[in-house]
Amino acid sequence: MERDKGLESIINNIYQTFDGKDVYESVKEKAANFLYTCVKNHVFIDGNKRIAATLFIYFLQFYNILYVSDRTIIDNNTESNPKEKEILVDLIMNFLT
Repeated sequence: MERDKGLESIINNIYQTFDGKDVYESVKEKAANFLYTCVKNHVFIDGNKRIAATLFIYFLQFYNILYVSDRTIIDNNTESNPKEKEILVDLIMNFLT
C-alpha cells in the first residue's frame, strides 16, 4: 500500500521540467533517479526495496532498455548510504548503457 501519494510524487519528479527542458534528460537518468528515490523515500508501507526493484524493472522494460542482445542489463542486490546518491545514480546509469 502506498503512503501519501509518494509514488505519484516520485513519478512527477522524474518527469519534471525547468525552463522547458527535462530536469532528467535521458530515460536512463530518469530510471536511476526513480529507483533511488523509491527506495530512499519509503513510499510504501512495507516491501519498499522489493517494490522499487520491481517497478524499476518494469520501467526499463517499458522503455525497451532492460535487454541488450537478449540478456538483461542488470543483476540483483544493492544497498546505499544517502550520501552516496550521486555515485549510485551514476552507477545505475552505467548499468543501463
